[in-house]
Amino acid sequence: MHICYVADARSPIAKNWISYFVARGMQVTVISSYPCASDEIPGARVVQFPFALASLARPSGQTSNPSLGTYFRSRIRSAVRSESFLGAAHRVRTWIAPFDLRRKAREMSALIGNLKPDVVHAMRLPFEGFMAAASIDSSPLLLSIWGNDFTLFADRSRKLAALTHSALQRVDALHCDCNRDLNLAFDRGFSRTRPWRVLPGNGGVQEFVFKTVADRALLSQFDIPENAPLVINPRGLRSYVHSEAFFKAIPLILAKVPETVVLAIGTIRSPAERWIRRLSIGGSVRLLPTVSREQLASLFAAAQVSVSPSSHDGTPNTLLEAMATGCFPIAGDIESLREWIADGENGFLCDPRDPNALADCVIRALLDSNLRGRAGVVNRKLVRDRAEYCRVMENAEAFYYEVVARAQSRRAFPLRSCSNCLSPELATRKAL
Repeated sequence: MHICYVADARSPIAKNWISYFVARGMQVTVISSYPCASDEIPGARVVQFPFALASLARPSGQTSNPSLGTYFRSRIRSAVRSESFLGAAHRVRTWIAPFDLRRKAREMSALIGNLKPDVVHAMRLPFEGFMAAASIDSSPLLLSIWGNDFTLFADRSRKLAALTHSALQRVDALHCDCNRDLNLAFDRGFSRTRPWRVLPGNGGVQEFVFKTVADRALLSQFDIPENAPLVINPRGLRSYVHSEAFFKAIPLILAKVPETVVLAIGTIRSPAERWIRRLSIGGSVRLLPTVSREQLASLFAAAQVSVSPSSHDGTPNTLLEAMATGCFPIAGDIESLREWIADGENGFLCDPRDPNALADCVIRALLDSNLRGRAGVVNRKLVRDRAEYCRVMENAEAFYYEVVARAQSRRAFPLRSCSNCLSPELATRKAL
């Protein structure tokens, strides 16, 4: 089978999913929506095809060039990635990106036409799904919906809402990472008669995570006392993660459990540093860079509590990884997370915007070792049963074969169409 992915090839989520099919001996082509290295995913053919302003991103592994143009692009990237500009950057991209999609749709169509894959898999709705739906005429198209594709992005503008509806009309199959998004897809026009799966977005949790233990050398590297109560926030600075509320909760936590150490992953940026200075919590907080999957698993194994203060999520991969190590999860009270966490039993759900609510949940979890122990047993089994990597990916492989077989059957026995109706592909292009 030849699988063609339209995805950000730099993404750990995409790599985790795609690498499985490379290892299975499939022919894999990745059309990367962001600049990247040609060997970004070993064993796969990677074609760079940036769109929707993605060309502003620096290819992974590329070093800076001292040219004036590179300097200004670097400054733009820095502004876009900084916390204070996140909201504005998303609004600008929402407005401009559809024009870029329209401009590049024919080129994408020709590229995929030459590749002749058995199935195309767009691994995100905005903007990979929009592009694929507007470009692909004949190959069966599978779309992944995950994270906040529906709840945050799809209704940011009437144009994005129209593109979402058209994409869901066009796709032949749907993959969601939570049941909430599947139901939202049905409400938005995805046919209930088409194939679908609900599976973790990155393929699930690999077996080594369940067995991970705290790495003393890693704790020492980040100046983390071995026996301190440890709280970890793995979400970084994102527009839908309420980092300021999280940092404001820390003094309240320290008032009750003063020896607590807090880890904030992927927050080596000025907003976090300002909050720490303002709140006088520098001695208890470690701002960590983005770490490897193995390092993150070890930090989860060392920590008592993981906090995910998000107001928009599907099934976060970091939530599953924390649960697999026995780290007690605290998260925003979101419908999708209720599919994994029963509040007060195997985790806490609260208002992620409220520092007092976050602090109260963390304090209760730190002070109740019996609750954490019971939750750890439940969560390890829950993840192993529903999100273990090999099981998930075997299901995903069967899903691909189902989608291809259905497409072949449809070509052998085509349905009669109305000459006055637009095809799904043309409807999507019109939406652009």
